[in-house]
Amino acid sequence: MTAAAPYIPPALIDQLRPGAWLVIPVGLPYSYQELMVLEKKASGETETRTILGVSFVPLTGGDDEETNYSAALNSGHR
Repeated sequence: MTAAAPYIPPALIDQLRPGAWLVIPVGLPYSYQELMVLEKKASGETETRTILGVSFVPLTGGDDEETNYSAALNSGHR
């Protein structure tokens, strides 16, 4: 992923096969962001870890961005 999302989109997690990794910048635009690695285990559970602070352009398109940013502030999806 080459653009930051306010949270890790569940649709991306759903597309991962067991054993696969997703490397994605997560955070609000023009604010603190973290490069995160999400691994989907054989059981289907996920494990997420933070690698380092980064600064990427925002991920755009799809859902209403204002709603996504608000949801990211109020959720545990990181």
